[in-house]
Amino acid sequence: MRRLQPIVSWTLSERGVRPLARDFVPLLAAIAAHGSLAAAARALALSYRGAWGLIEAAERETGAKFVVLERGRGARLASAGERLLAADAAVRRLLEAHGAALRVPVREAVHHAASTTALRVAASHDMALAVLRGAWRAQHGVDVDFHGSAESLALYVRREADVAGFHVLPGDRLLLGMLRATRDVPLRFLRRSQGLILPRGNPRRVRTLADVARKGLRFVNRQPGSGTRLLLDQLLARVGLRPADVDGYANEEFTHAAVAATVAAGKADAGVGLEAAAREFGLAYVPLAEEDYLFVCRRRELRSPDVAAFRALLAAAPTRAAVARLSGYVLDDPGAVRELGRRADGTIALL
Repeated sequence: MRRLQPIVSWTLSERGVRPLARDFVPLLAAIAAHGSLAAAARALALSYRGAWGLIEAAERETGAKFVVLERGRGARLASAGERLLAADAAVRRLLEAHGAALRVPVREAVHHAASTTALRVAASHDMALAVLRGAWRAQHGVDVDFHGSAESLALYVRREADVAGFHVLPGDRLLLGMLRATRDVPLRFLRRSQGLILPRGNPRRVRTLADVARKGLRFVNRQPGSGTRLLLDQLLARVGLRPADVDGYANEEFTHAAVAATVAAGKADAGVGLEAAAREFGLAYVPLAEEDYLFVCRRRELRSPDVAAFRALLAAAPTRAAVARLSGYVLDDPGAVRELGRRADGTIALL
């Protein structure tokens, strides 16, 4: 469904000038990640001249120095650049936390006037879906909204979403416990690698999650209710660690890319997230787990035209192409049914 939503824009309030270019803050994040203006420009599909022009325009308009270019040493953020990048991340966290409340009245009003939505999908954040969802909405009427895995399933159970997307480790009990074998049918999508996202070159020689706690590294986490946060809690428990053992456990971001950007900017020494996010920012990566990313729909709607079209979309050529470009991703018979059953102790399990 179409909706209006807030965006982050930066300008000098006392002068009433045009906002800084929309690509400027992402350019700062890419420079922090790659240490090179040329590499940052390539990452954002900008020309070198275009990237340099964004910096010149921002510095001319504000009178601040955002980027330091050093012959033979690449590029780095000046103090103003670091502060702007940190402030932008903080504002985005607020929007993520309150965005649903901000969007709902507008979304309902717009939806009342006109809507072409065929299928409402509440899904845990995923980098492949982030690439695909614009085309899915425009061309197929599939509206993907990102939430944590637990919240996505809760929306689905309350019938505020037709389909939910979530990710689980083998043996998961918490998220699968929200489903019913008689009511719900999981749909396969992909497998992906999650692990530790670390500064380029892994200078602290981190090999395990226990190293993060033992070496007192500054950590950046995902928000409560996200599948990645639940994954981290499971992995900590497996090695006998508590959240309090991790410095920065309460330091939260809302996407895999935001975790990687925080590490790339030097604001954290480690985070947990997708291999694809680490590679996108040129960071080191230590795998911790492979997980299944699944969708779930109601059994009685499995063969409905909308769900059938969605299942076909999961296996379509554009989906395959998007997934193939991401490190640590592999499709897993997308759109096929995977049944639920019960363990000996009565808990729900994937068959």
